[in-house]
Amino acid sequence: MKKSPIETVLGILVILVAVFFVHFAASKIDARPQQGYELTAVFTRSGGLESGNDIRISGIKVGSVVGLDLTPEYTAKVTLNVKEGVELPLDTTALITTDGLMGGTFVQLEPGKSKELLKAGDNIKKTKDFRSLEDVISEVIFLATGKDQ
Repeated sequence: MKKSPIETVLGILVILVAVFFVHFAASKIDARPQQGYELTAVFTRSGGLESGNDIRISGIKVGSVVGLDLTPEYTAKVTLNVKEGVELPLDTTALITTDGLMGGTFVQLEPGKSKELLKAGDNIKKTKDFRSLEDVISEVIFLATGKDQ
């Protein structure tokens, strides 16, 4: 079989495009281990949260979820790795939320006003559980119909 030069050029072009996309993806993924400190928070419902999900303050990524464990009380203990330099007040609130209807799950931190700061290994005491879209819709329906839950 005789190969035309066009097939060879197209093959090289496909390989170059694939190498470009791999390089682009590798440059966008922050796969280096985070330098920071660990905190824990306990939630009744984790809402599909997974290791590697973001931790955000005001929409800005300040860390990652590094672990999820089931406690003896059947609650979700979430281990958070927060970047060095991000100082969080002792009365910080942690809540699990999503990025819209089709977005991923992440931990939102809402810093409080306390002068005392959380230290490595501390537990975030104020948490708000994950609320699914179904929960919100059912509340609206029960409010609109006037029936007790």
